[in-house]
Amino acid sequence: MLARVWSAAIAGIDAIKVGVEVDVAGGLPKTIIVGLPDTAIQESRERVKAALKNSGFAFPVRKIVVNLTPADLRKEGPSFDLPIAVGVLAASEQVNPQLLGDYLFLGELSLDGSLRPIAGVLPIAAAASKLGIAGLVVPADNVQEAAVVEEISVYGFSHLTEVAKFLDCPQKYQPVEIDREAKLAESKDNYLDLKDVKGQVHARRALEIAAVGGHNLVFVGPPGSGKTMLAKRLPGILPNLDFNEALEVSQIHSVAGLLKNRGSLITNRPFRSPHHSASGPSLVGGGSIPRPGEISLAHKGVLFLDELTEFKRNVLEYLRQPLEDGCVTISRTRQSVVFPAQFTLVASTNPCPCGYFGDPIQNCTCSPRQREMYWAKLSGPLMDRIDLQVVVNRLKPGEMTGQATGETSQSIRGRVTLARDRARIRFKDDSQISCNGEMRSHHLRKFCQLDDSSRNLLEAAIRKLGLSARGMDRILKVSRTIADLAGDEQLKSSHVAEAIQYRTIDRMS
Repeated sequence: MLARVWSAAIAGIDAIKVGVEVDVAGGLPKTIIVGLPDTAIQESRERVKAALKNSGFAFPVRKIVVNLTPADLRKEGPSFDLPIAVGVLAASEQVNPQLLGDYLFLGELSLDGSLRPIAGVLPIAAAASKLGIAGLVVPADNVQEAAVVEEISVYGFSHLTEVAKFLDCPQKYQPVEIDREAKLAESKDNYLDLKDVKGQVHARRALEIAAVGGHNLVFVGPPGSGKTMLAKRLPGILPNLDFNEALEVSQIHSVAGLLKNRGSLITNRPFRSPHHSASGPSLVGGGSIPRPGEISLAHKGVLFLDELTEFKRNVLEYLRQPLEDGCVTISRTRQSVVFPAQFTLVASTNPCPCGYFGDPIQNCTCSPRQREMYWAKLSGPLMDRIDLQVVVNRLKPGEMTGQATGETSQSIRGRVTLARDRARIRFKDDSQISCNGEMRSHHLRKFCQLDDSSRNLLEAAIRKLGLSARGMDRILKVSRTIADLAGDEQLKSSHVAEAIQYRTIDRMS
């Protein structure tokens, strides 16, 4: 007898409907799986056989052929254990097959028949309604994750026998429902607070501008000046995620397998800080079947690159396209996937190899040639994509020993949210733009018009600093953000002048 069960595979953060066809026919006892399965799926033959027997079902002593469609799509992972087991039960007439066309099955099987959680349930649930699926059957540990999505019935079970009982009598079971607004409200404000940072008024101001406009930022300063401390406090002044943003972030972490122990919804801004020994694929994503990298895991949050000049230059060049487009495209022979990557890049670096160039207390021991080679690790096109370049000087003794604290992150977040709301109103007709840092050329022409004094000031900066057209655009975007913070609709020369001050590395060059 032939039975067809529906499951799904992940491509990027999208789901592709996969048919699991099981044919039980006469012949020598053998189980064959076709349809480009990986090793984990090939091994499911033994898991399914043991799970069925240990759950009280009979495993057919006949020839069993399992076909995964579409046949030209590579499938991977243990999530096909449950649909294969259900297909065998239906084909051998041990469960009612009538509901198989309405539900999508996902889950890994233990040898005793219990269901284990899997990665990637959330994007599959989000795409289920588009795939023509009425309900989702998943392991109990994944049910909260899948139930976040509206317009889909989700059923969670702990054992294969429970799934069989559900198929025989579905009216006895109710889909799991959760309060989505309550889940979003569970966001814990456990961010590090900017009030702990003493002094550094200029750097704190740059952080606030970066938070409003989604601008990329680099701190340059000697060791111990507080660069890392400042960077780690940026997520605390960013506006809270709305439900759609939280869902998108959670889908990426679900695909990466990082959502199992983090609840059903990520409600805090991501903060990712890869080590400087990270490879290019670990940063942007990759693999024979592409998986998200650090820049996608930082989507809607912050990617922090500490000791920027210690990263390999070719690795940093991987960032150029995602910084410009807000996404990363990974191409393979059989498929091409796109991962979202709208993140704020924050980096820190010393001004020279010894770290003390320009320091008023400790002398620099580096030669001009050493400093030149040090900064040559960062390409001009990459630095053009960093809007804010800020020098962080060491604190004065009075600032270090003083008891005064800075403004709290909560207070700054209020101003950031108001300024972002102004930008959101401005871009209400363009759903692809959410903040000033994402503006394109036509937005700059429309929203960043300069008066004569501002234009003369900008032209002088371009001549003196040798700015490229992209560098000029970055100044305009930052000027627009500074104006939003001030509540001004028109750009003024004071806004442009402050934006030019944040081209520190250009001035050093």
